[in-house]
Amino acid sequence: MSRVRRQLRQALTIARRDFVATVFTPIFLLFLFAPLIMGSFGAIGGLGAASAADSAAQTLRIVAIAPPADSRDLAAADRRLRRLFRTEEAPPELRIVAPTGDPKAQVRALMTDRQEDIIAVLHGPLARPVIAFDAQGRRSAAYLAEVAEQTLRSRTAGNADLSQPTLARTAHAVPRQGGRNQSAFLAVFGVFFLTLFLAGQVVGSMAEERTNKVIEVLAAAVPLESVFLGKLLGMFGVAVLFVGFWTLVLANVAALLPPGAAGEIAALRPAVGFGPFALLFAAYFTMAYLLLGSVFLGVGAQASTAREIQMLSLPITILQVAMFALSSAAASKPGSAVATFAELFPLSSPFAMAGHAASTPDLWPHFAALAWQALWVAIFISVGARLFRRGVLQSGSATGLWLRLFPRAGRTTIDTNVN
Repeated sequence: MSRVRRQLRQALTIARRDFVATVFTPIFLLFLFAPLIMGSFGAIGGLGAASAADSAAQTLRIVAIAPPADSRDLAAADRRLRRLFRTEEAPPELRIVAPTGDPKAQVRALMTDRQEDIIAVLHGPLARPVIAFDAQGRRSAAYLAEVAEQTLRSRTAGNADLSQPTLARTAHAVPRQGGRNQSAFLAVFGVFFLTLFLAGQVVGSMAEERTNKVIEVLAAAVPLESVFLGKLLGMFGVAVLFVGFWTLVLANVAALLPPGAAGEIAALRPAVGFGPFALLFAAYFTMAYLLLGSVFLGVGAQASTAREIQMLSLPITILQVAMFALSSAAASKPGSAVATFAELFPLSSPFAMAGHAASTPDLWPHFAALAWQALWVAIFISVGARLFRRGVLQSGSATGLWLRLFPRAGRTTIDTNVN
């Protein structure tokens, strides 16, 4: 058996060991259903906020003070204009009241009414209406002005609708640029979210085995490169199981979506097509996990305590967010210098190239990008194993990361001067 095959077999053995040790535990069920738990809390909060917003919106009113001669025309103009709005975007309900005397006093009484939240009131002749509104009623005031305008126009042409349009929906032959940009951002966010949620667990895996002295046994029997690769592949197998489970769940949920949702999804069609994009998204998620995981594994291997792992969590999170910000900027400006840099920089390359697949139809750059990213995975694993071999195994596992970085911090100075 060749040396490469032997090391690969050893790595797969360690990967199987880590995979089984992680998956076949009760804690893994909590990890698997963590998105559902977080989504439930988010949904509860969102429903509460939406219910509060709906109840507040239902009490809002706008009022037009008009004589009976204008009431019917104002109501007809209001009905025509409301066709232009979605239900959730429509202005507040219009109520038309007859004038009772002093217009200013009537407006003041209406806007101080505690039974209804009246945010805009129109009064005066329709040719020169006066509209009073509060802080929430600026858009409603503009709407009342348009109602008055359309009322006067309808008197010239009559109240009947003069045109009877026929609406025919057509599909774009090619993806729209706006849909490409949106799908590019969603691709970047999807890879970022999955790696943020899954890759962070790699940090603690090596430190845990340093604590229970297992890593010394593995290092004595297997090359450290195989140990690092095996642990990375084992945790990636856990991530694949997680993603596969939720992909299956979401695919079944998508079958329950209303027919209109399919059209909205079709508008986000990526430039390379849904089939190739799905394969490229899976490939770039794999490379993003392996790249970030190899970096996190190397950094986590230098930590010997839970406190040091906690100290490393913040810079790791900052690094991931920085890569997301860089790749998002690249997705919004395809072909720019920022996009080129993001596609070439190893840690941001999978994110940026996932967005590239959504916005640009060319396929050949992806083969070069995947090879480039695989090269950096090998470099990060090799460098992490070398640092662990020289910095930890030779100096003893009891030395912490902080003391290796700042050796003077662990020294104590004894004052030998005696007065």
